[in-house]
Amino acid sequence: MKYPFTVLPAIALLLVSTLAKGQSATTYTRYVNTFIGTEPLTDPKILGYKLPEGWRSWAGLTFPGSSLPNAMVQLSPMTEYGSGAGYEYEDSVIYGFTHTNKGHWNLCNIPVLPLSSPGEKFGSRFSHKKESSAPGFYQVYLDDYQVNVNLTSTLRCGYHQYEYKNGKDRRILFDLARANNRVSSWAIEQAGDAALQGYQQTGERIYFYATLNTKIEKLEKKEEGQRSGFAVAHLADGGNGPVEMKIGLSFVSIENAKENLQHEIGGRSFTQVRNDATNTWEKLLSTIQVKGGTEKQRRMFYSSLYRSFLWPALRSDVNGEFTDAKRNKAKADFNYYTEPSLWDTYRNKDVLLGLVSPRVALDVIKSMKDVGDKRGFIPTFFHGDHGASSIAGAYLRGIDDFDVKGTYGILLKNANVPGARPHIREYIEKGFISDPDIPNPHVETKAKAGVSKTLEYSYDDYSLALMAKKLGDTANYRILMARSKNYKNMFDPSVRFMRGRLDNGEWIKNFDPQYPYYEYMYREANAWQVSFFAPHDMNGLIELYGGPAGFESKLDSLFTVPWNPRHIARNVESMIGQYCHGNQPDHEAPFAYYFIGKPEKSQQIIDTILNSLYGIGDAGLALCGMDDAGEMSAWYVLSSLGLYTFSATDPEYLVTVPLFDEVKWKTSTGKTLTITKSGKSRNMAAIKVNGKPVKGYFVPHDLFKNGGKVEVVTK
Repeated sequence: MKYPFTVLPAIALLLVSTLAKGQSATTYTRYVNTFIGTEPLTDPKILGYKLPEGWRSWAGLTFPGSSLPNAMVQLSPMTEYGSGAGYEYEDSVIYGFTHTNKGHWNLCNIPVLPLSSPGEKFGSRFSHKKESSAPGFYQVYLDDYQVNVNLTSTLRCGYHQYEYKNGKDRRILFDLARANNRVSSWAIEQAGDAALQGYQQTGERIYFYATLNTKIEKLEKKEEGQRSGFAVAHLADGGNGPVEMKIGLSFVSIENAKENLQHEIGGRSFTQVRNDATNTWEKLLSTIQVKGGTEKQRRMFYSSLYRSFLWPALRSDVNGEFTDAKRNKAKADFNYYTEPSLWDTYRNKDVLLGLVSPRVALDVIKSMKDVGDKRGFIPTFFHGDHGASSIAGAYLRGIDDFDVKGTYGILLKNANVPGARPHIREYIEKGFISDPDIPNPHVETKAKAGVSKTLEYSYDDYSLALMAKKLGDTANYRILMARSKNYKNMFDPSVRFMRGRLDNGEWIKNFDPQYPYYEYMYREANAWQVSFFAPHDMNGLIELYGGPAGFESKLDSLFTVPWNPRHIARNVESMIGQYCHGNQPDHEAPFAYYFIGKPEKSQQIIDTILNSLYGIGDAGLALCGMDDAGEMSAWYVLSSLGLYTFSATDPEYLVTVPLFDEVKWKTSTGKTLTITKSGKSRNMAAIKVNGKPVKGYFVPHDLFKNGGKVEVVTK
């Protein structure tokens, strides 16, 4: 029996050599390493602190399994329940293969595991030397059961192939009492000689229907529906070929899961499904073609581009049905998707999604509108109200085939009526959100995170104001634009930081600008990391610091004041001075020098991040922070290409020096946008668009509509 064994650095070569006969040659998927982000970050010089005993950094939290772009199914190995994405590279035992994944400590539903004479414990040792992966494919050899596992997937289905060394005592575990969410109930039953069906209930119910190419002798169930239970399908002995299991998922019904399976896989072979998965990813990745750069930079670019398109996830079935925000069955003429991870992804990834997959971005907006219709508000995520930026930005970029006025009306409700934005009345009445003056606050202290909320609501108001302006709603435009200046109310000129305020307007006295909090004054940040956030009004922000010289001096300090290693807040990690790239709140800060005419200073920081905080460690598998549904990856993609969404709402892009000599971007309109870099320096001298010099540093979104050429001239 032959297995595609490999050591990780050889994965790219392996993927080319093991392609099935007849499959088109891989050009871009060969650069993708799906293991990036699965290895922990341990270097205290990068983290900013020494990991306490028993801690694992929150870096990466990615999964290496099979998925298609924005699919319902993410079929991936499980090495630890309750971990970020279920798979941690340092582990040595696989407990199952789960069918959903996001990388946020949730999901990881419908775990299955092939068994052979398992004994009393479920789980098998494995080695990375007998493990490989590619977009739409995962393989591993289970040492204890002597089973080689191959996995691939479609949008709504998983395809398992198990090569048992022993043709007897072959079993498949359905470990349905386990997931990364608490399982409240589960059920499974046979549906014929070679089929199984059932569900798993966590926060939502997930149904499945599975067929095998081998007869099921019996289905053993222990404590069905209970948290300590499980089920094992005992397979008939014999047969020389691999056992194949095709499984369809649905969030609506078993019948829909069966229909999804018949429609997407049916009688197709594993090789056919895998080839289709590869070709799907090839098509997406080939949208952006780069030349030049180093091998690592190309590998990191396409790996980051890949991870940027795993979330949000499809939730509607092939017949258009889905379970809506009220847990009722519904049907629509668009694909229904999960809510985006807006606090993370509005900054860059939602824009990238619209540029590469506008149909998906459109359906995501329609899905958010459906949630708004059912719940009364457009969904928010974690913190802020960034559906305003995500939707308004897409609309201003020409994604407008949705109920614009209806969606706008709900966004206005978000901005003005209690229910979506916490503390909205205080924000409107005072122009800021207060926090209590707590004598000895610590990392875990919980209050309103008033500074972060005020800054982010100000930006959300600006985003909605731009939508109001385009729709001709002058009254709301003026109100919202005035409110967009509220960020200034958090600036204390005496200390030159964004600082928390008491209910009476006084400054919070117990103030340490270096101390990080999860939810007191700041959200997962300290004062340094939020004090440069006003992407919609950088000129106004610069004035607060006394002008360009004062702003430059303060910004210099952000990147040079040493981080205190005693300040330990998991997720506030990977430091350049006080700047934290391991989390989102200050991801715009490296670009801020542009607004005082010092792009070379920004470029130095950007290059340091691109070249030292992605692909860390000997194997290049660690990231500097959580990928957060692709935001960290999208930051890399856009920054390495030389076009960043400094204010994601505005239909324009800040030009930086790309890593690559040439970029050819096939736009969604069928045009080509070419980005070139001339000169060997990393310091920008000029920007030309279609041969003409550009005043300033921004280029318009029209380039993605009409095509064109951006030339970055370096000194």
